[in-house]
Amino acid sequence: MEKIDLTKTHKAYYTAKRKPELVTIERATFLSICGKGDPSQRLLAERIETIYPVAYTIKFRFKEKGKDFVVPKLEALWWYDEQKYPGRTMADAVSIPRSDWEYRLLIRMPQFVMRGDLDEAVDAVAKKKGLTAARNVELFELTEGRCVQMMHVGPFSKELETLKVINTFCQEHNLKRNGFYHEIYLSDFRKTPPEKLKTILREPVKE
Repeated sequence: MEKIDLTKTHKAYYTAKRKPELVTIERATFLSICGKGDPSQRLLAERIETIYPVAYTIKFRFKEKGKDFVVPKLEALWWYDEQKYPGRTMADAVSIPRSDWEYRLLIRMPQFVMRGDLDEAVDAVAKKKGLTAARNVELFELTEGRCVQMMHVGPFSKELETLKVINTFCQEHNLKRNGFYHEIYLSDFRKTPPEKLKTILREPVKE
């Protein structure tokens, strides 16, 4: 039985250069769970510990049906209240209290995963593992279209430098923000030294 690996079948989606580039991102379906607050606090870790059991439960159920797949990389959309903080970009995020950061964690799913599959997995995780928060996991479709993206190598605390490069690129090409700032975590940040972390930073844009 061949195992589906979305990082290979959608290689362009999980690839970025060390300089800004314009790309077009296709529609995709994800498992998703939302949160708000300082990412260094426990809540974000709890959200991660909730979405992964659901993803793996779906994976193993499809494996039994002969349609196994690799659970893809963790991703996240990040935003803030733009009425409260008007005119800010993610490059200005350092000036926004981390307690006001909002996020949507994402794990991409194969197209054959449907709502009923999610519901069964959520029920199993909530009952067997006692993770009632699993009921907050949902299927989420995202079509980003045109984006400016860049590979960031190094600790998350240094992402601001890369975001400023992206912001300058957008200004030079008269591109405006057109969606939520997106990060794809290519490295396992629990095991990888901070200086070696690889993260795709992606900003949806329009002219």
